[in-house]
Amino acid sequence: MKKIFIINAGQNFAHSGGKLNNTITSWDKEFFIENNGFELQVTNLTDGYDTETEVDKFLWADVVIYHFAAWWMNMPYTLKEYLDNVLTAGHRKGMYYSDGRKAENPERNYGKGGLMQGKTYMVTTTWNAPETAFTIPNEFFMGRSVDDGVLFGFHRMNSFIGMNAPITSFHFHDVEKNISEARVEELRKSYLSHLSVNFIE
Repeated sequence: MKKIFIINAGQNFAHSGGKLNNTITSWDKEFFIENNGFELQVTNLTDGYDTETEVDKFLWADVVIYHFAAWWMNMPYTLKEYLDNVLTAGHRKGMYYSDGRKAENPERNYGKGGLMQGKTYMVTTTWNAPETAFTIPNEFFMGRSVDDGVLFGFHRMNSFIGMNAPITSFHFHDVEKNISEARVEELRKSYLSHLSVNFIE
């Protein structure tokens, strides 16, 4: 059984109700079932959490999946707070030992002290921005992808704790101004296909 830990950071804030991230998490629950060879744990940040329990979930998991909406070109503050708390608590408790440097050569090997080698992660994000905002060079994100631009630091964070080989991300674009029941169903099919390609051997 492959162990999957999902962090649902969907939030009800301002004009965002967090509904799509909750829906994506429900799709996970359809897919990551025992009959498909999975064990599943889910943390919904809106329900609150115990920091030490969350450390244990990271250590238990083979794969960590993050779901969040991009707010102001970054992760929501509630997810940042969660990660600040949980990753700090995981220091020398199985998540990371140090920043990786040695006293004899302090200029080298920063970020190599992670202890979670052999585990991996996947991230989904939801955006009001259309996909073309990332792919057209003279549009807002200057041709930089979500992963190489806005999420660069997020990916380095996961590498810092030893998860160096992410599963291909899945980004949901233009989901505020261009959403309907039919489009949600299209997104569901695309996402479940993505999961099948990346998780079913």
